[in-house]
Amino acid sequence: MPVAIITGASKGLGRALADALAARGWDLVLDARGAEALTEAAQAVSRHGTRVTALPGDVTDAGHRSELVAAAWKFGGVDLLVNNASALGAEPLVRLEKLPLEGLRRALEVNVVAALGLVQEALPLLRASEAGTVIGVSSDAAAEAYETWGGYGASKAALDHLAAVLSEEEPGLRVWAVDPGDMATGLYAAAVPEDRDPRPEPAGVVPAFLRLLDERPVSGRYGAPALLEER
Repeated sequence: MPVAIITGASKGLGRALADALAARGWDLVLDARGAEALTEAAQAVSRHGTRVTALPGDVTDAGHRSELVAAAWKFGGVDLLVNNASALGAEPLVRLEKLPLEGLRRALEVNVVAALGLVQEALPLLRASEAGTVIGVSSDAAAEAYETWGGYGASKAALDHLAAVLSEEEPGLRVWAVDPGDMATGLYAAAVPEDRDPRPEPAGVVPAFLRLLDERPVSGRYGAPALLEER
């Protein structure tokens, strides 16, 4: 069975993607900081009958990243790495003039440094896979300038660029930066708590990720809404 590591998998897009992959027979290594929520998510995903290991921890911890890859190795390797865990930098979001620099550092550590660290840790197993794939969950804030989204957007833009360079350096892999578009997630609610407009549930975005895995287009940046519209 193929094996995936998914960070930030206790809720939102990470959990929805884990559930969809498990339904397809994938074995999973799941990460999140909240142990209780992650355990509940893993138990729910396990109903599909695949192997699921839940490892609570912080992706900025090098030891935790090693544990994630070691757990995947026990399942047979790493075929897919999804860097989904994200930090905003400030909750709620604020203009750059008020953005705490410690918050910006945290966003960069989680969204960029830890993501690269996990790629580095998993790279030998990804290379050994017949379908080694890395997905960086991006944002439209990485490509567009939105007031108050500067720190978060900058971190996601950096993640996009790392993905682009990795695809050049590792032509045997598929490396996709994927902008999921608007979603009703806890992250968005923390970012803009006053926004009560309805948004799509993360499960509705997952088919775009599955399409990439099915069709395996060239490495690059993709928008989930466009992938869904083209189906």
